[in-house]
Amino acid sequence: MRLQGLYAITDNLLTPAPYLIERAEQALLGGVRILQYRDKTTDKQKRLDEALALKALCTQYQCTFIINDDIELCMEVKADGVHLGVTDANIHTARQQLGNNVIIGATCHGSLDLAHKAVVDGADYVAFGRFYSSTTKPNAEAADLQSIRNGLANLNVPAVAIGGITLSKADELLESGFSMLAVIEDIFKPASITSNITSRCSAYCDAFARH
Repeated sequence: MRLQGLYAITDNLLTPAPYLIERAEQALLGGVRILQYRDKTTDKQKRLDEALALKALCTQYQCTFIINDDIELCMEVKADGVHLGVTDANIHTARQQLGNNVIIGATCHGSLDLAHKAVVDGADYVAFGRFYSSTTKPNAEAADLQSIRNGLANLNVPAVAIGGITLSKADELLESGFSMLAVIEDIFKPASITSNITSRCSAYCDAFARH
């Protein structure tokens, strides 16, 4: 159950430092079950401070907390897990450093072969996408939903869909067999009024409840 439900991902442009904690909490109030801290800036102290604050928030709301692409930061803040891209650290290496109780997620783009390899290497979940156009990652390679749908049942680990996901696409993806939907822009873009974040997340959770 730790790897099921709405998976929100922060973004240093959509969730800038002055609003990060407030907007993350609004998402958690809306029912987010997994929160990933994603910040590609190089300010280590800023990233540490923000990760610690988000970790405390996730503990309060009993939400799984994932660090994007940074094993050392994951260890330092005692996050629940780390998410690794295809060009990031090796899953074997990450497992040796993190131990068996820390979640490791792996990006697989549109490749079931990459997903099977990630599972063999020790990944706890795999991520596929993008399935739709995405302004957050406009140059990400497209994935074919039908081919991925046909292979999900054979993976034996939960799968998350990511990339351009909107509320109108939630049912299609959940019917395809995804355990999690990773959403960035459709949650955090309308954040000028923070209540929008909570209501948006609640609507996604309603989609999960239907399935």
